[in-house]
Amino acid sequence: MDDESRARSRNEHGQYVGRISLDAVLEVFEARDDAARPLTATDVMEALDCSRRTAHNKLNELEERGDLATRKVGARSRVFWIPMAADADSTVGRAAGSTDPGSSPETAVAGEADDPDGLDHPPAVSSAIERADLPGSGPMLDARREALSAAYQYLTDHPEAKKADFLRDVYRDYPAGFESAEGWWNAIQPALKQLPGVDPPEERGHIWHFLGG
Repeated sequence: MDDESRARSRNEHGQYVGRISLDAVLEVFEARDDAARPLTATDVMEALDCSRRTAHNKLNELEERGDLATRKVGARSRVFWIPMAADADSTVGRAAGSTDPGSSPETAVAGEADDPDGLDHPPAVSSAIERADLPGSGPMLDARREALSAAYQYLTDHPEAKKADFLRDVYRDYPAGFESAEGWWNAIQPALKQLPGVDPPEERGHIWHFLGG
């Protein structure tokens, strides 16, 4: 990793804090022993010790500016790689985009989901989010489901979290049309309580737990 990545401090949950540079993400690709092997968001998340959402955002930004190429594999999975120049080693180029079952990206990313908001959940969780009782309709309701999805993902990443953690780390990126953090929480937390594996606190201000599932 570069000096910036190594110098980042960690928060109370052991995760790195501070901005992760795009160069740091590219270095994950360049450090591979097998330069032809595509990577997933999970690979980047684990290499940089960041959240899945951050990994997805950085990968999408690099793809948009042309530093990475990407394609879906299967119905919901996606892989990324550094595109090879037209005159590069043809063997390496074929390995990156091969349709041969023995070397295809599908074999490397079984179970890696690609959701529109960059968050992947089991089908039961996605279904529960769709059924959640949230205010609004149309695009506003979609935004609030996305906020609920992000709150759930945050709890799975931080199995012990307080209300203040959600407001600081989730509301900021997923305000979902609410004018205040308190209004956002009043809508999101009742729905969050109903999702699989969530153990809400018995009293206000106490810790939320994720029990798995």
